[in-house]
Amino acid sequence: MPAAKHSRDNAPDIMIITGLSGSGMTSAINAFEDLGYFCVDNMPLTLLPTFARLVRAAEDESGRIDRAALVISFREGHFLSDFAEQFKELRKRGLNVSVLFFEASDAILARRFSETRRPHPAERGKGLPDAIRTEREAMKRVRALADEVVDTSDHTVHSLRKLLLDRFSPKGEAVALRVQVLSFGHRFGAPREMELLFDVRHLPNPFFVQNLRPFTGADRRVVKYLKDQPEVEETLRRFTDLLYYLLPQYQSEGKSYLTVGIGCTGGRHRSVMVANELTKRLRQAGFDAHAVHRDMRKTVMTPKQKPRRKLKP
Repeated sequence: MPAAKHSRDNAPDIMIITGLSGSGMTSAINAFEDLGYFCVDNMPLTLLPTFARLVRAAEDESGRIDRAALVISFREGHFLSDFAEQFKELRKRGLNVSVLFFEASDAILARRFSETRRPHPAERGKGLPDAIRTEREAMKRVRALADEVVDTSDHTVHSLRKLLLDRFSPKGEAVALRVQVLSFGHRFGAPREMELLFDVRHLPNPFFVQNLRPFTGADRRVVKYLKDQPEVEETLRRFTDLLYYLLPQYQSEGKSYLTVGIGCTGGRHRSVMVANELTKRLRQAGFDAHAVHRDMRKTVMTPKQKPRRKLKP
């Protein structure tokens, strides 16, 4: 039976994320971070009382934490022997503490460790299957304390993230999608991480207009020049319509951050203007969008400015 969705009113003060190595705890902590939790990975068990004091602090006290998600794993030395006692003590203090236990089949865990080529924390020289069995047996007592057990055998990173966001989002609300509209110049290389890329080198280039060349696409004179070109408005309209369609799709899949690249030749005129205009339209439509201009201030030398190489005699 699926667990009930947590609302803002009954969301855990402290969510303890634990489970078998390789079962998806890192993906889980990333999802809770996007849900607004203060997150700590591989936290020492001895620090739990400290976090309890911060969570229970009064509203006006500095350093107060509203909600915390903590990953405590098999690697933590005192975990198995002290966890039950620490867990009960937190609940005695009146904290709403939940334990989320992640696991997967032996075959899936073995495949994940083989793919990453990382050593298993329970390895004792008898091979990976033995290490997985050893950890599973050792974690039985912790598993018995869990409020919910999640088997990730059939999950990808993306489907597990969506499951957690759907289940623990306050009042069932979707996680806000932050959109970065990044202008750049192909001359300086394309950015490495982009979900979407629009190329605007087909638009008229203010670089070749003598009195506009010194300015950027943020200058009102360059903006007016580009907006006077019919193909610019048509391009903006088509890009905007596509983004209005795509962004909710990304959001429904649990994506919290998305970069839209806008590229022209030098990253100084066309891409800047288009990025600013798209950002404005996205904000008007209710999206959390902001523009970043990677290459706007870089100087692009014209052919006449480029130094000529001297020929050797």
